[in-house]
Amino acid sequence: MSSEKRAELFSGYQGEEGDLIPILQRVQEKQGYISEEAVRRISRFLKISENQIYGVASFYSQFRFTEPGRNSIKVCLGTACHVRGGQILIDAVERELDISPGETTACGRFDLQRVACLGCCALAPVVQINDDIYSRMTVIRLKEILQNYE
Repeated sequence: MSSEKRAELFSGYQGEEGDLIPILQRVQEKQGYISEEAVRRISRFLKISENQIYGVASFYSQFRFTEPGRNSIKVCLGTACHVRGGQILIDAVERELDISPGETTACGRFDLQRVACLGCCALAPVVQINDDIYSRMTVIRLKEILQNYE
C-alpha cells in the first residue's frame, strides 16, 4: 500500500480507537475485503493490537478477510428459504465449486456467502449472484445459472 493510499485511508481520522469501524468500512469499500496488510497498518495508526482489530471485525458479518470473487453468490437462509431448501442450495454450491461460505474459488471466479435474509420471503428459496436475484431456486437451476457467470 503506497503512502498516498495510506494517507487517503486515514484522512479525516484522529487515530482514536473509536475510528476503527469507520476505517474498516473504508478499507472494505476500497479493497473489497480486510487484508492482513490493512490490519497491520490500522493497528499502527490506532495503536491497538491486530488481535483487537480481528476481534471487532469478525464480530460484524459485513467484514470479510478473503478477497471476493468476481461473482458473489449469496444464499438466503432466512426462515422461509431455510424451510424451502436454502441449506440444500448451500450444500450444492459447496460441492459444485469446492468452497465453503466465506471462501473464494481458487480461480477467483466465485465467492460464497450465507445471508440471514434477502427480503424475498414469498419467493423462497432465493439466491443472489452479484445484483441478480433468483427465486424459487432448485439445485438444477442453480447449477445451470452458475454457467452464465465468467
